[in-house]
Amino acid sequence: MASSRLEKIGTIFSRTTGLIRCNAMKMEDRPLWYDVYAAFPPPLEPRFDRPAPNISVKQIFYEEDVVRAKYHKLMRNVTVNLSDNQNQTQTQLFIEAYNQIKSQGALDDDKIVEVAQDIVRDKLKERYESRRESVGLVKSFEVATEEKKETEQPKVKVDFKNIFE
Repeated sequence: MASSRLEKIGTIFSRTTGLIRCNAMKMEDRPLWYDVYAAFPPPLEPRFDRPAPNISVKQIFYEEDVVRAKYHKLMRNVTVNLSDNQNQTQTQLFIEAYNQIKSQGALDDDKIVEVAQDIVRDKLKERYESRRESVGLVKSFEVATEEKKETEQPKVKVDFKNIFE
């Protein structure tokens, strides 16, 4: 299929407005952004042929980025569980421990990294063992429910072939 050049004819707002005017799109079916765009239009129309502004991009640099880089240099296979929003990530634990140790005393940077890494390792080990205990509770619950099923009366098996004879 040949590529379309419709994106060069007007903006997405003007095309959507045209669809609504000619009843190709119902006003109830308009996109969510349509009313916001109509209420607050941009100062310059977003067109494909408008040259990009020559603005320098500011470098955003935080102190913890250096600490994060040191940790990820040491621990290359750090994984993140995105579904776990109750616990801090390994990197967050490391940054917290690093900042805490740095504020306490006059250790050199390499020694702080080693101590913080040990603290993170201990916290992760505690977290792992507490999960193993909770999994043990789940297993014991499963065993109890299986025992309960065994003590229940057996279900009567009905042979449908014999019913109609």
